[in-house]
This record gives sequence, C-alpha cells and structure tokens, in this order.
Amino acid sequence: MNGMQASESTVDPSEIAKFEAMAAEWWDPSGKFKPLHMLNPCRLDYITGQIAGQFDRDLTVPAPFAGLRLLDIGCGGGLLSEPMARLGAEVIGADAAEKNLPVARIHAEQSGLEIDYRHTTAEALAAAGEQFDVVLNMEVVEHVADPLSYLTACRDLLKPGGLHICSTINRNPKSYAMTIIGAEVIMRWLPRGTHEWSKFITPDELIALLQQSGVEPVDRKGFVFNPLSWSWSISARDLSVNYVTASVKRG
Repeated sequence: MNGMQASESTVDPSEIAKFEAMAAEWWDPSGKFKPLHMLNPCRLDYITGQIAGQFDRDLTVPAPFAGLRLLDIGCGGGLLSEPMARLGAEVIGADAAEKNLPVARIHAEQSGLEIDYRHTTAEALAAAGEQFDVVLNMEVVEHVADPLSYLTACRDLLKPGGLHICSTINRNPKSYAMTIIGAEVIMRWLPRGTHEWSKFITPDELIALLQQSGVEPVDRKGFVFNPLSWSWSISARDLSVNYVTASVKRG
C-alpha cells in the first residue's frame, strides 16, 4: 500500500478480508450493512454539528463545508463520504479493503459527486505528508491491530485546529449481547465473526488513547438504538454500546 512495509501498518489482514467479502452490498439498505444505513442519519447529525461548531459554518446555507479538506478513513462504500461531498467538502475516502473502492467510485459517479477514493492507510497518508481539516474515523479503531499507533497517524493527518471524529463500540456485556448476539446471531444483519468483543474499547480507554496520540478530546456522546421505534438517537449519557468522540489538534 503506497510502498509501505507490512510492519509499518496497523492494518489487520483478517479484518480487511471480512469487509472485502461484503463489498458489493454497501449500498443495499436491507443487506449486510443494514445496521450502518440505520445508524447513518444519527452519525451525520453528530458529524455535521461538530464540524459546523469547530469551523463556524452555517448548515442552512448551500455547501457549508466548502474549503474544508476532509478524510473519511475506512470509507467503505462511501456512506459518509458522499454526504460530506454534497455539503461542499473536498473529500478523500481511504480504505485498506481494496474491493470496497470500485463500489464507492461507481456510486459516487452515479450520484454526480467528485470524491477521491484511495486504496491506502492512515499511516501511508501521514507518511506522505497529507493534511486535513477533518478526519472521520468511524467504526474503524476496533478493527485495527494497534489502536494507539493508528490514532497517532490520524493525529498526524490533522492540520492545527483540525477536528478528529472517532466512533466505536464499548466493551461490556450489553455490547456483546447487542452487537454480536443480536446483530450477528439473531438478526443476522452481519456475518458471524464481523466483530471481536475483545477488541472493543471503553470510552475511558479511547479518551486516554486519544490524549496519548496528541489530540484533545472535547466531546463524547452515545448512539442509542430504540427497538420500539426502530431508530437511533444521540445521547449525552448513554455510551453503553455505540459511542462517538470529537477531538481537536491544538496548536
């Protein structure tokens, strides 16, 4: 990947293989990525609010993110890259799973969007000196081999004053029941083995890792699923399963 040696990357080949096997289904709202399609509006609400707040942008005007350079690391089929491009950002979508990228490119072209999709890693982009105003790091950190090294690469990719948004899954009995037993075994939304509970990260652990990487955490919220309304919402208190953090690179 861009001339990198395997030892320089935090990519876990077994994790990449899981997502490559599902690549063709990225844009099927009833397929293997159904949970992400359901969660996406909630993720977008959080992301757009944080970006608007950090860069003093008005979300009611056309292309409010014009002039911002944004990296969607672990972009998959482009479920977040496309809305960011529609909001005016210059978007680079990066994924270590090569088979995701043709799907993402074709869908962006069909949608009339210009998005720079690359088969690469955070470490390779950082080594090349790439810099971004915003790094989106959504549901990736629980799949890498070395979270601290990976988050440090994400920090290196930020311009001073840049915003890093990172979401992942808490590690507790409830998260095991919901994401592995519920989503993989009972609902069969995801193939068995998509997640490894031992790789999940608690909010306190992630905050500590972010601080060690060199960014300043400024916010954290939970994404909460309501089985009665069959919908997601943002919670200031409930970070028991899915949660998200926002951090800033000072200086």
